[in-house]
Amino acid sequence: AHGYYYSRWNKCIHSSRDFSDMVYIDNYIFNKDVYIQFNSTVGEYVGYTEHGVYNARRFNDDPNFLQSERAQVDAYCKHNAELYQAAIADKT
Repeated sequence: AHGYYYSRWNKCIHSSRDFSDMVYIDNYIFNKDVYIQFNSTVGEYVGYTEHGVYNARRFNDDPNFLQSERAQVDAYCKHNAELYQAAIADKT
């Protein structure tokens, strides 16, 4: 009850059947507040606290790290969405 709470979650959001509007969001959370976020629509990290701004700057200054996050729209989101859609379509 008196400890610290840290989590990181990512999600993929889309509304079109062809996934053309797919968005990848990667959140870093401390004590239930998002302190840094990558949003594929923005294309870089955004910090919401002093610590988050510091880390966003570090992450955004690393072209390999940033490119890896940008690639998650296709590698993670679209790939898994296609698998889920195929599994669902086979059942209907």
